Amino acid sequence: MILHIDMDAFFASIEQVINPRLKDKPLIIGSRGNKTRTVVCAASYAAKALGIHSGMPSQEAFSICPKLEFVAADQAKYIWTSEQIFQMLKDYDLPLNYASIDEFQLELASHPNPLNLAKKIKEQIYANFNITASVGIAKNWLLAKLASKLNKPDGLTLIDDSNFEQVLRQTSLDKLCGMGGKIGANFIVSGLKTCWDLYLNLPGFFDENQGDGSLKKKTVPGIPKSISHSYTLPTAQINPQVIQAWIRLLSEMVATRLRQQNLVSATAHLWLNGPQIGNFGAQKTRQLATNDGYEIYQRTLKIMAKSAMKNPKIRAIGVTCSSLSRSIYQPLLSEDIRREELINALDRINNRFGEGSIHPAITVLTH
Repeated sequence: MILHIDMDAFFASIEQVINPRLKDKPLIIGSRGNKTRTVVCAASYAAKALGIHSGMPSQEAFSICPKLEFVAADQAKYIWTSEQIFQMLKDYDLPLNYASIDEFQLELASHPNPLNLAKKIKEQIYANFNITASVGIAKNWLLAKLASKLNKPDGLTLIDDSNFEQVLRQTSLDKLCGMGGKIGANFIVSGLKTCWDLYLNLPGFFDENQGDGSLKKKTVPGIPKSISHSYTLPTAQINPQVIQAWIRLLSEMVATRLRQQNLVSATAHLWLNGPQIGNFGAQKTRQLATNDGYEIYQRTLKIMAKSAMKNPKIRAIGVTCSSLSRSIYQPLLSEDIRREELINALDRINNRFGEGSIHPAITVLTH
């Protein structure tokens, strides 16, 4: 069993604790200090209720709610609080995973009373930090993460054999990790609207070992832990198109190696180094694993957008893919089938005429 802890509106909640005047008010956290020229990187629940969400331009957010409160992001506060929560969770002496800055996972194994444990953790977080968390418990990380989202904020949800079908029938597909945006939309177009519909078509998504919920280190013969490529530029580069071109090229190089070994990756990691940004590294795990260079590139761009700096000078770049597994599922949607056929054709051409014979247009900026 996995216990997944998802902090509620983490950044906004911390700011509301520091400044009680902001409590219960519509609040956004901006990635930069200029409140009219930034992007929403977090929103309070009062703001979310108005339709304001992460990734929205701040100007659009203020057009929805002119009286919106604004605070510029202060990563030091959030990282410090996250690290303190992580240290607190260590005291439970259970396998522990730092899923992201505001998400944590504990492996329960044969814990006698997971619900009581979850209540204790929630109470301890609130007592120590005056913020709330939602907790999900299930047989693997995918379902536990889903469970943590179902009754936010301050929720506690257990998914087990007794309610598995009921929960999946009542939960729309976009609630499931990795099913937002275009991927979820494609499934909906194909007639899959709920998590139960997905289960009936691809039960492997919800198997106990799918996306292995175990937090213990495991090795699988023949499968590396990660595949990566990096590059150090001759001089620090500020042109975002050139930086993106290098990320695209490195993503393609990693993807090619994945396909050569018949592997797919669920976790993309981006590393950047520069005089302003220092060492920035972050990763994102998706339920749908991939070995498509364009998809890896898109995931790394979303990670880069969280660096909280616009156009910093970059000297070195690295792209890493981990959480690797064998590629066993065949694409179901016609668009995905065409995409796979295109990638296979490009691989055949590049294998015959040399690596990079056909390449994404943007990568010409790396020459």
